[in-house]
Amino acid sequence: MKSVSARRVAYAVAALLVVVVGGTIAFHEFLHETWIQSTYRTVVTISLAGLDTVPRNDEARGVSIVLVLAGITIFAYIATVLVEGIAGGVFTGAMVERRRRRAIERLKNHYIICGYGRVGRRIAAEFREEGVPFVVLDFSDDAIEAAREADVLYVEGTGTEDEDLREAGLERARGLVASADSDADNLYITLSARSVRPDLLIVARASDEDAAKKLQLAGADRVVQPYSTAGKEMAKLVLRPQVAAFLDIVSTSGGPDLLFEEIEIKESCAEAGKTIRDISIRERTGAMIVALRKHDGTFDATPQPDAVLEVGDVMIAAGAPDELRRLEELFAPAEAVG
Repeated sequence: MKSVSARRVAYAVAALLVVVVGGTIAFHEFLHETWIQSTYRTVVTISLAGLDTVPRNDEARGVSIVLVLAGITIFAYIATVLVEGIAGGVFTGAMVERRRRRAIERLKNHYIICGYGRVGRRIAAEFREEGVPFVVLDFSDDAIEAAREADVLYVEGTGTEDEDLREAGLERARGLVASADSDADNLYITLSARSVRPDLLIVARASDEDAAKKLQLAGADRVVQPYSTAGKEMAKLVLRPQVAAFLDIVSTSGGPDLLFEEIEIKESCAEAGKTIRDISIRERTGAMIVALRKHDGTFDATPQPDAVLEVGDVMIAAGAPDELRRLEELFAPAEAVG
């Protein structure tokens, strides 16, 4: 829209220049006036400000009539283009901006992605696939344009500023991902978010081990090193190809047949305090409990049938979508059932 309007204005300006030059030459020829006087007479006539003097002959009067009509046409055309630009660009853009801000203000229990580069865009794609609400926070023109094209909610700014984080709904957010390309930016983002929300889940990106340690000290719950992780995965594919193939099959990217889910044992859950054997989870739901994170933070990587599911524990379960749904219903809080 902007490029079309600019081209149309350029055409109008070019036509105006042609008319000015043509009128100047005509008045100079028919009235034998100086070039300056001819130019002045042409501009005054075209601008509809009035005639300097009544032309002395019919030829000059004819030129004046043509210039008046041309001036009316050109200025009307320019006014139309400007009005279209204002109504179609500025007004519409303001409406879109207002709708975007309102949508962000309505977000609750969402995630904030600080940094919409290659890593951030992949995270956003995963969130969108899972149906998880999120908002992007970035300041670069490329990132903002990519967010617009992907129809992603965004805040133009940097996560190192508290005001930008508040605009992204930090007080209402469920978690934050610091995925900027700079370790320093991710460190500031983590510090800023943690100071406001001590309970917030924060996952940060680090380029090396040293940066990872600093991010953990700053308050990040989890730190991911993409380059290190990629290297380990590539080595695994070479050294243990069958293990890698199995992990690929059971991962969410391997297909919909086997998924993983985490379910927290709430105090109001009727099954709290019972063992896996007593509940008969496998028989009743078809899902498998592959790991158990205890309420004290320790992990039981191979939970036995006699393992007690206590309040605050988090089950890591594997199964088909229907099996996991039944498992979630089994451990739903008592007040949410029925």
